[in-house]
Amino acid sequence: MTRHPLQLTYGPDPIFRKKATAVAEVDDGVRETVEAMFDLLYREKGVGIGANMAGLLQRIVVIDLQEEGARQPLALINPEILWSGEETQTFTEASLSFPGISAEITRPKSIKVGYLDCKGCAQELEAEGWLAQVIQHEVDYLDGKTYLDRLSATKRNMLMRKYKKNRG
Repeated sequence: MTRHPLQLTYGPDPIFRKKATAVAEVDDGVRETVEAMFDLLYREKGVGIGANMAGLLQRIVVIDLQEEGARQPLALINPEILWSGEETQTFTEASLSFPGISAEITRPKSIKVGYLDCKGCAQELEAEGWLAQVIQHEVDYLDGKTYLDRLSATKRNMLMRKYKKNRG
């Protein structure tokens, strides 16, 4: 493996306010990026990474919930949430890019996401529960938002103060 490993980008970085650009063609370069993002995900022991978190402005998300310790990598290239259910759910969300803080975030319980796979084929996935939460969290990153943007200004400011204090 000769490629340079990706590094996490930590907040507050201007990249988290930028919209990622759609991938024009799924080629070997994109597949290498996906592999490098999975390497980073496993190295950091996360469940999902949007490309912005790795310093890249490409519409790529990698997810692996690793339920019961089994790896089930899911790469979403140019993900687009096509449909969201009415029913909501609340989970505690955190981010590798904002270590040491977390918050309760309410999102739609079920979604349908359209994306390209690593062969460049169009796919659709219906997700609910934790997987739906993680997909929405990562797609937010690609849209220039973080989970902290879903909080009240007071709660967000409190968490950012704690985060900055922890970072020294």
